[in-house]
Amino acid sequence: MKNFKNKVAAITGAGSGIGQQLAILLAKQGCHLSLSDINEKGLAQTVELVKQNPITVTTKVLDVSNREAVKQWAQETVQDHGSVNMIFNNAGVALGSTVEGASYEDLEWIVGINFWGVVYGTKEFLPFIKQTKDGHIINISSIFGLTSQPTQSAYNATKFAVRGFTESLRQELDIEKSGVSSLCVHPGGIRTNIAKAAKMNDSLKSLGMDPNKSIKQFDKFLRTPPEEAARQILNAVLKDKRRLLIGTDARIVDSFQRLFPTGYQRIAALATKMM
Repeated sequence: MKNFKNKVAAITGAGSGIGQQLAILLAKQGCHLSLSDINEKGLAQTVELVKQNPITVTTKVLDVSNREAVKQWAQETVQDHGSVNMIFNNAGVALGSTVEGASYEDLEWIVGINFWGVVYGTKEFLPFIKQTKDGHIINISSIFGLTSQPTQSAYNATKFAVRGFTESLRQELDIEKSGVSSLCVHPGGIRTNIAKAAKMNDSLKSLGMDPNKSIKQFDKFLRTPPEEAARQILNAVLKDKRRLLIGTDARIVDSFQRLFPTGYQRIAALATKMM
């Protein structure tokens, strides 16, 4: 993909954070938008931020864990815009819990959004994107799709899954030479609401951690502005990169894991004890 002008992009989680900033930057470059978010108020705010651009914008209040709803959104996007070139599977949530303390309901909740939401978005949009012969699938993993951390087993599981799913997809698309590509994004700490909106349960106390304090500490590591993350993602799409690490923290963690593929776990455990 050489540019975004007159292309059509679908974005999940477009009501805030990276998703909102992607919408703003794409709109400035003349890209038409199909925006979705479970937060209707945030979605309306994004529309206000992009409406001055001469583009077509459609919206849908959407729970990405609902397969039929995502299917309907994909169909509506093509009906409203005539085609679709990109899907940014960006919506995500966080859960802080020990493995033992995590309820099955919470596990199903995070897997439904972080993993199945990406799968549904990919599978429902991909056939339409292929029709353009000039498209991209962009799936947001995480720095926690590179290394695992105590209290983040569920989040780690979903983000590692997104990584494997997207990298396999990329290889298939390369073989097919369909004109469609895919990108797996690993953001480090991005200044979004994900920490404040995270579910934290009392099982963290068994590790000597205070759930409320953990949220505040986690929030301190969110340093990269979402607009910078969005800019890097769009540049990576134009350059047809396979993987994107966002932030110095992501690059350090990636290098550390390569040097100490199992040893990093002891250091992460020690750092958790000191929090």
